[in-house]
Amino acid sequence: MNETASIPDMLDVIQVDAVDPVVVGPGCLRRDLPGPADLRLWMVEMAPGSVWPVVDEHDTGEAVYVVAGEVIEDDRRFGMGTYLHFKPGSRHRPRTEKGAKLFGINPRTKT
Repeated sequence: MNETASIPDMLDVIQVDAVDPVVVGPGCLRRDLPGPADLRLWMVEMAPGSVWPVVDEHDTGEAVYVVAGEVIEDDRRFGMGTYLHFKPGSRHRPRTEKGAKLFGINPRTKT
């Protein structure tokens, strides 16, 4: 018996750039990705010179991986390959001069 025969039925393959983006603000796009029910998974693209339109607050925290470019938090610059863990209760407002592509995860809030 082929033990991997059921894998295609249990696997979603997504071309991220094909996911319809949500415009969050000028130069800021978010693509929501499928994943576990208790997590939000997303890819954010920030155009050069853009600033996240609001202060991002995290009751439960957030994890961000810089896929490409550079993101700036306060006066600290984080380039490609950097992993950022925002702890519960954190607040931040990312910006970029060069442009950035970010992959992020945060717990879904219960409403």
